Amino acid sequence: MSNILCDPEEAVEIDKLIKELTEKSNAIILYNDDVNSFDHVISCLQKYCKHSNEQAQQCALIVHNNGRCSIKEGNKKDLKPICEALLENQLSAVIE
Repeated sequence: MSNILCDPEEAVEIDKLIKELTEKSNAIILYNDDVNSFDHVISCLQKYCKHSNEQAQQCALIVHNNGRCSIKEGNKKDLKPICEALLENQLSAVIE
């Protein structure tokens, strides 16, 4: 096996990419409640999670039937404002 030589800047970029790929991904988990309508949940999923109408409907049904659903994956930094917007709209959501 041959050694691959690269300059220090390339090594830093490679290390950064490896870290990003191996970091644990987080998810927003939406929980069922007896307060919000399907239409409200679907609307919030479309607005804040950028779901299509069909995807939002499917997530709403999963939450209704299973009590919870993973609705968005990513890193905590990106998920935090989305989760906060859902909470501000009276949805029950957490980042795990």
